[in-house]
Amino acid sequence: MTRIFLSPPHLSGRELELVTDAIESNYIVPLGPHVDGFERELATIVGVDHALALSSGTAALHLALLVLGIGAGDEVACSTMTFAASANAIVYTGAHPFFVDCDGTWTMDPGLLDRAITARRDAGATVGAVIAVDLYGQCCDYAAIREVCDRHGVWLIQDAAEALGSTYRGAPAGAQGDLAVFSFNGNKILVSGGAGVLVSSQREWVEHARKLSTQARDPAPHYQHSEIGFNYRLSNLLAAVGRAQLEVLADRVAAKRRINARYRELLGDLPGIAFLEDTPYGESNRWLTCVVVDPVAFGADREQIRLALEAEDIESRPVWKPMHLQPVFAGVPAYGGEVSERLFDLGLCLPSGTALTDDDLARVAEVVRSTAGR
Repeated sequence: MTRIFLSPPHLSGRELELVTDAIESNYIVPLGPHVDGFERELATIVGVDHALALSSGTAALHLALLVLGIGAGDEVACSTMTFAASANAIVYTGAHPFFVDCDGTWTMDPGLLDRAITARRDAGATVGAVIAVDLYGQCCDYAAIREVCDRHGVWLIQDAAEALGSTYRGAPAGAQGDLAVFSFNGNKILVSGGAGVLVSSQREWVEHARKLSTQARDPAPHYQHSEIGFNYRLSNLLAAVGRAQLEVLADRVAAKRRINARYRELLGDLPGIAFLEDTPYGESNRWLTCVVVDPVAFGADREQIRLALEAEDIESRPVWKPMHLQPVFAGVPAYGGEVSERLFDLGLCLPSGTALTDDDLARVAEVVRSTAGR
């Protein structure tokens, strides 16, 4: 049998056509008409005024912090339940992260965020921003988080890398923060060779980030630089791939949700298996189908299931290891942690590629079921 991957790329069929157009036009360098189109089309999908295509979602996070003035001496609140890039970007600026636990939605706990910011300021810290992470397609409760940020006078950055196509209160994910970022890395719902996009309705922030992304060159006939910049531009070739992917976003979201629903049908009767549920305030794109395994009720733990799947050439993965448990962030202040630690101990991401067939899903489910009671 062929290997079943966790979340592999799924081409639309138009990528080669648009890449060929880029090659024939000789725009095979960073920037170009496909970059312009990619930015314009994504901004329309998200419902924001401005978008900046970059080399990665990490680059987008880095620039989001910089244009908000975050730097040495500042502290930034960050969801602890996330991929390392969310926290790494804070360190790039010279600022320091502190971590906030999630609640039952698996996303940042607004009440805990409020208490954490208060505690950091009582300790003498200058808190400048919050990075709230939309996890596995699940949006944070932005009305509650925005109220906390506004009351404390801090910026809100929305890490929507996993949430393209999700909604919050009927609006597309990515329109809820002062700035937001998306990722088109190879395992995301849409891919374009690792691209990222920074979006906002504030033109000056996006234009400043655009300048920084192109080595911060000043407007002069010669090369002149008044601030430190970065080589974060997206190539026209990869933007062409991204445009082909944007055309099928609705189809990919529908496929992710169909896969999640099918897993529930195949596994929902098993004792000790619980799924990440949609919140009342939004609809997830179900980027990855995640389950929590109660080893006592199920009769096997998350790791036994993962190894059983791997033995059958099926890739699965534990949920994100919380940032406050990462060796590189040892000693960084963290608020709460019990919820994310439990999810890491018990949580498993099942194969969720949008090209999976019903037979593929049945194959995964059969292995999971076979581990019960081991």
